[in-house]
Amino acid sequence: MSNVQHLYVHLPFCVHRCGYCDFVTVVGRAGEHGSYVDALLAELELEKNVLAAPLETVFVGGGTPTFTELGELRRLLDALPPASEVTVEANPETVTGELASLLEEAGVTRISLGAQSFQPQLLDVLERQAGPDAVRRAFHTLRDVEFDNISLDLLYGIPGQSPADLDADLAEALALAPEHLSYYELEAKPGTRFTHAHGDELGRQAEAMEGYFEQAVETLTGAGYRWYETANFCLAPDRAGGRDLRSHHNLGYWRASDYLGVGIGAVSTVGGVRWRNLPSLRGYLAALGEGVAPPREVEPLDDDTRARERLLLGLRLDEPLPLDAGLAEVIDRSARERLTRGGLIEPGHIGAADSLALTKRGRFLGGGVTVELFADVPE
Repeated sequence: MSNVQHLYVHLPFCVHRCGYCDFVTVVGRAGEHGSYVDALLAELELEKNVLAAPLETVFVGGGTPTFTELGELRRLLDALPPASEVTVEANPETVTGELASLLEEAGVTRISLGAQSFQPQLLDVLERQAGPDAVRRAFHTLRDVEFDNISLDLLYGIPGQSPADLDADLAEALALAPEHLSYYELEAKPGTRFTHAHGDELGRQAEAMEGYFEQAVETLTGAGYRWYETANFCLAPDRAGGRDLRSHHNLGYWRASDYLGVGIGAVSTVGGVRWRNLPSLRGYLAALGEGVAPPREVEPLDDDTRARERLLLGLRLDEPLPLDAGLAEVIDRSARERLTRGGLIEPGHIGAADSLALTKRGRFLGGGVTVELFADVPE
């Protein structure tokens, strides 16, 4: 099987763990960056037979990939298989001229820059290391080496955030004119120190989330960005010289394509089986040091589960979702008719096949509409 088009590579190292973060991260450990890259490349060698050649996308995420020691980051990037789109996540405080040149020379085509906010008081709440000036400086440093596909990550629903703060963040982001923006709702996991510190304010913000979301969508679409996925926006083709600036790696997830993930905590879905590497750095290094696959949780996916995931993910996009036989079986017809009458979904056709898409109003309500479509699971 050599048809997987998407590769995710996890670099977990961070200088500091932000209070709201629930990703698989490791603080510091500079002395282990080299051994971790060795293990990544060993895992990739073990799994390479599932990958197509060339790949469509490679995504290097974290953690903070650009906190990884530069020589080891370059060694990793040089060893990765070629792909049409190669994305690297970066935190602003790590972006130097040397790093930007390294990424450009290594064939990276797209940068995802974790801004989160431009408001100093909100960055303090998030425990971010970079202030607004560092975000702007990092962006311009990447432009200086002619990166022409930069995405900014922003958050809404931050404790203490007001509608005016949201407007200011949007204005700051638009002033930089990035090709892509991801605007995510802050999700603080129960039991974390972040929820203990900000629980009351998080509850208040929850009531404002829908308004914040609509405010972001209206501002960004009004500025010429395509709202192509629930939380993602890219310059419309007429503003981008005809380029398709969507994140093609993430499109692979949303279209339920197979993908391979390597690194601690990384998830893969290949041929109807999903596995997740356990998050232990020690266990990962030990296993791959012996030439065997790292400890994993493995989950076979039945047809019903795969169809429901395809529906849930596919309806996040602004494109119609073709309804093949597998998808039709998991949709409740009466719910489909009711949601159509309510102006939340829009039936259509792609060639001879039926299709489905959420209307603008349905997209604002998001996953709640999709879940209503699900037929009951047979007992």
